[in-house]
Amino acid sequence: MSELDKQFAAQKAAFSEEPWPSFEVRKSRLKRLAALTRDHEAAIIEAIDADFGGRSSHETRLAELFVVSSGINHALSHLKTWMKTRRVPTALHFLPAHNRLMPQPLGVVGVISPWNYPFQLATGPALAAIAAGNRVMIKPSELTPHFSDLLARLVADLFDPTELCVATGDAEIGKAFSALPFDHLFFTGSTAVGRQVAIAAAANLTPVTLELGGKSPAIIDPSADLSRMASRIAFGKLLNAGQTCIAPDYLMVPQGQGTVAVEHLSRAVKRLFPTIQGNSDYTSIISDRHRDRLTALVEDARAQGARIVELAPETENRGQNRKFPPTLLLDVTPSMRVMQEEIFGPLLPIVEYSGIDAAIDHIRSGDRPLALYWFGIDTHNRERLLKETHAGGVTINDCLWHLAQEAQPFGGIGASGSGAYHGEWGFRTFSHEKPVFSQSGLAGTALFQPPYGRVFDILIKTLRRLT
Repeated sequence: MSELDKQFAAQKAAFSEEPWPSFEVRKSRLKRLAALTRDHEAAIIEAIDADFGGRSSHETRLAELFVVSSGINHALSHLKTWMKTRRVPTALHFLPAHNRLMPQPLGVVGVISPWNYPFQLATGPALAAIAAGNRVMIKPSELTPHFSDLLARLVADLFDPTELCVATGDAEIGKAFSALPFDHLFFTGSTAVGRQVAIAAAANLTPVTLELGGKSPAIIDPSADLSRMASRIAFGKLLNAGQTCIAPDYLMVPQGQGTVAVEHLSRAVKRLFPTIQGNSDYTSIISDRHRDRLTALVEDARAQGARIVELAPETENRGQNRKFPPTLLLDVTPSMRVMQEEIFGPLLPIVEYSGIDAAIDHIRSGDRPLALYWFGIDTHNRERLLKETHAGGVTINDCLWHLAQEAQPFGGIGASGSGAYHGEWGFRTFSHEKPVFSQSGLAGTALFQPPYGRVFDILIKTLRRLT
């Protein structure tokens, strides 16, 4: 057996021995994960910084450590309620029997996490699976080797490997991981790789949750105050240098407002990041390959007639590290790669639209995005956008923050993913809500048994009128 097979078999056997972990057991596991997050903050920040070649420590604290800590605290506060078997209504003709729903752990859960938020996107799904009573195996990205090795060591120090373990390695290990017969497989990453993971899981009939991405639009309504909203858009786009699955991928502005949008965004970016090179608040691109891809997107758009506006002094733009300057693109067309691919970097194309119908048609012409952002005060236009377009989640008059709401689910739709987690939705994702029907001593259902005759016919006619 391979090491992966051994780890999986050990977790499977351990779950068989303890198929219903108590509240105290789950609480212990969550508290150990909280301690890992709290006590090793500096080491986690340092490892992620090393992998990125410059990752803002403040962004790591906010978007990774804080988000995970909040998720654990929320789970601990509500876990007893989530775990309860609850009564649900029973139809009149089945009384005095009753129905219950029992949330049951699935077994062994696999989590495949990406490089862009390596701590949050590994431990966020894991904490939900642990709260639901499962054993968990994590496969972090090979693009963050410093962090992946650190996570493996920290987890090994605090958890028995049959509770939680980390499998490190390259893409081939990732393929083997996705082929294990998990009871649920959770993947965060690109749509292309997500398809491969889903195919591998299908061979085992393993249910999957796919958290993918796509081209998430930000729409400026004519009723919006762009001067006030520009900093929110800039923050949403430039957090982690745009390497965020829910970052606004392109900006839609009313016809004739492209140049005005550039002016407001330029001022906002300069306030947030007065300099780029040497600025520890501004994160680097994860690898040379990813930086080269962004450069190619810009050059492809330039060659096809787009106007390129780099929001950094010219002397800063050609540094030896992987800091990529915030860049706006005007006069973009559908044939440009930047309008066809998920950008995943600090490039923001600006698309002018002629009216609400045109904006809706543009959004609906592509795959359903992971996120949608709308700015304005016109409630009619807002409701039309909400009702006539699809997106995994929406933030109104800001960017990103719907992800941080533990009382709401987070997930994609269509090409941007399937399934959801966070808060109670994460607990449900990794549970089987088993329906239990309890019959009473006096069972009216005896009337449905043969031999059939007039009484049966009268009963069916009566029930049809009542139900």
